[in-house]
Amino acid sequence: MILEDTIGEVAGEVWDFLEDNGETSVSGVTKGVDAPGTKVYMAMGWLAREDKLEFLDKKRGNAVRLK
Repeated sequence: MILEDTIGEVAGEVWDFLEDNGETSVSGVTKGVDAPGTKVYMAMGWLAREDKLEFLDKKRGNAVRLK
């Protein structure tokens, strides 16, 4: 499978996770999505590039939510 296809699939899982759970810490997303952490980070980058995510700087780390 081509890596871009895998990242696209994981991006869909990230989207579904955030749609179900709302704003979540970045580490919470990597734990909540059933994929290797590096692919989850790449998928979040993909979604961010498409302007689908908003990243928030919190007192105890970073959070992410759908736009």
